[in-house]
Amino acid sequence: MSDDERAIRQLVDTWMKASNAGDLAAVLDLMTDDVIFMVPGQEPFGKQQFRAASESMRGTAMDGHAEICELEVTGEWAWIRSHIELTVTPPGREPVRRAGHTLSILRKGGDRRWRLFRDANLVS
Repeated sequence: MSDDERAIRQLVDTWMKASNAGDLAAVLDLMTDDVIFMVPGQEPFGKQQFRAASESMRGTAMDGHAEICELEVTGEWAWIRSHIELTVTPPGREPVRRAGHTLSILRKGGDRRWRLFRDANLVS
């Protein structure tokens, strides 16, 4: 496994741990400023909309796991096909379980860190 592959796998692991812990600042640090998310039923959205949606879910417990199915690195770019399973429990409500696939594009920045650049998320 190359250093880049190892760093990308660590990014995914850090993302899931930070999400499970409700650490929005850590998750935002794993994205480029011009990140775009694509999810079913919504127009594509960026980092600020991601932040707003996450802040509106304060108090919601999350337990999730991501499995990388494919990972390819080409220079300063990489893509990941993964499968995610989540259990989301809003305050005072029953848990909601979701699972699905994602296709993510990552970019290595000038600081040599990998960050999420584009994400097509089919978790439902």
